[in-house]
This record gives sequence, C-alpha cells and structure tokens, in this order.
Amino acid sequence: MPQKVVTFGEIMLRLSPPGYQRFNQARSFDIVYGGGEANVAVSLAQYGLPVDYVTRLPANDIGLACRQYLRQYGVGVDHIVWGGERLGIYYLEMGAMQRASKVVYDRAYASIATIERGMIDWRAVFAEADWFHWTGITPAISSGTADVCLEAVQTAAEMGLTISCDLNYRKNLWKWGKKAAEVMPELVSFCDLAIGNEEDAEKVFGIHAPETDVNAGRVQAEKYRAVCEQMAERFPSLKMIAITLRGSVSASHNTWSGVLWERGSLEQPEGFYTGSQFDLTHIVDRVGGGDAFAGGLIYGLRTYGAERQKALNFAIAASCLKHSIFGDFNLVSVSEVENLMKGDASGRVSR
Repeated sequence: MPQKVVTFGEIMLRLSPPGYQRFNQARSFDIVYGGGEANVAVSLAQYGLPVDYVTRLPANDIGLACRQYLRQYGVGVDHIVWGGERLGIYYLEMGAMQRASKVVYDRAYASIATIERGMIDWRAVFAEADWFHWTGITPAISSGTADVCLEAVQTAAEMGLTISCDLNYRKNLWKWGKKAAEVMPELVSFCDLAIGNEEDAEKVFGIHAPETDVNAGRVQAEKYRAVCEQMAERFPSLKMIAITLRGSVSASHNTWSGVLWERGSLEQPEGFYTGSQFDLTHIVDRVGGGDAFAGGLIYGLRTYGAERQKALNFAIAASCLKHSIFGDFNLVSVSEVENLMKGDASGRVSR
C-alpha cells in the first residue's frame, strides 16, 4: 500500500450568491467548504491516493459538518484537532466577462488562528506518510499558525518526508506583525518542491520574470526559467520548482499552462519542461485552480516517476478541468484527466 500524503492548513465555509449574482442581489447563498490544502487533499483522494488532512476545527455542529464533508470525498480526518471559537467564512462573488470576482473574508478568531505548538503530534501524523504539503496561506493567518507550520516542516524533514509548498501569497492575510518575506524563507528552506503562480515569487521573494504582462492574455513560459533558477539559487534544498501560468483575458476567459524546473546533477542535466496551453473560454469557477494543479503535480510525480513532462501535463490538464467545476474541490478522476492529456477536449456526452 502506498504511503500517505499529509496536508495542513485552514478550511473555511464558503458562501456564494447563486449563479453570477452580486452580493447586493443575493437572497440566499450556496454553501461549500474549501481551503488550499484541503483542496489538494481532495484531489489526491479522487486519484486514489491515501491522504490525511490536518487542521483545527471548532467542537460544534459546523466543525463536525466540515469534517463529514471532507470524509465523504475520501480524505483522512483522524488527525484533525478540536478547539477554538469558530470556523472561518469567506464570501465569494463570482465574476463574469470583464467584471472580476470578489472575496470578503470573515475569518477573525477562527479555530486555526489560535493554534499553538504542541497541539498536533506531528510524529504520529507522519508515521505512515512520505509526503507533506503546506501553503503560504497557513503561516499568513497568525503567529501561531506560522509556528506550527515550522514545527511541521522541521519534523517532516527529520523524518525524511518529501516536502512541497505552494507559495500562495495573500496580501490581505499578513496582518499579524510580520511580512511574508520575513517568515517564508525559513519555511521554504525545508522544501523539496515549491509551487507558485506567475506572481508569487515576486511578491514573496522579489524574484520576477523579465518583461511579462499577465493581463495580456498570453504568458510566455520560457521567461519563467530565470525565476526558477533564482529561486533554486536562494533555496538549495529545492529539487523542483513549478509555476502556473495564467493569462487573463477576462474573468470568464483565461489561458492556462505551467512550467516545471528540475535541479541538475552530475548524472543528469538541469531540466526545464513547458506544458501545453489551454484556452479557458467559459470559466465556471476558477477558485482552487492552483490547488488542482498542485494536487495533480503531486500525483503525477508520485505515479509517473521520471516522466516529468507527463507529470506536468497531468497537473495542467487536471487544473484545466477544475475551471469547469463549481466549488473549491477538483472532483475529477485520473481517467478524465488522462483523456484530456491525450487530446480529448471535445466535451462530448459520455454515454
């Protein structure tokens, strides 16, 4: 039986006006749960990998409902810890055409925000695991989450797990006294794989691609090789770096691709892989697209071995499909992703 992947972070209640209504039109809200690391966990569970999700939930009916929501998708929830006041909420107004989506957070005093070192027995959590995934959202929440995230990566490194992170810069979250640039370097220094979008490295570490415009609708993959090389020079532990490339034509129309860089060795030269590009012309829900990429890449690297190009292509195709699915979770199967990788993008009815 393959060893487990463990993810750690905050999951929130998501409230969205039906369809593409604006907040001031809404008389009801659609309810789902979501969060960066939970989204990755669900993707991996859909692909058949054993995965545990670790978080802190309030010991009330909403916390129990959230745990049950995760469990129904096959995610392991036995290491969730209980306590604190509430589950965080975020409100999402879905954008369309030239009107952008909007997010309003209501997550102050969430249970995860008051977590402290020692509340999670990381050695027990990692006992059957060989991979740990976290994102830059978690240490942005509070000094406590930053401390526990550091506790987790240190323990994972001591136990020999592969560690991946999604940089996931959120400017509206870093309010507890330190900036991302002060906290993230130590955390990333323990990682084997770093994932980010076309802007994360610049916003967190000041590393940017030359002459790029993500709002032009097309993003040139080759220009991000320099970003990967600068990241690798700064963080010698990184064996691989992946960057998602989103070109924004409008809220409903994006281009989507990605690149993967692999550190060279005496036996093998440095590798740089560029993925196929998809034209996403009628986006249903882009939230969780980057998490779908991360989940797809972790699956691809674990499943396809040295076939790095195939792993990247799986990640891009998986996240392409996520844009067609309402909610944070990417509820697709391996066969659906692999069919898209083979070129079956017709969307014809499967009978």
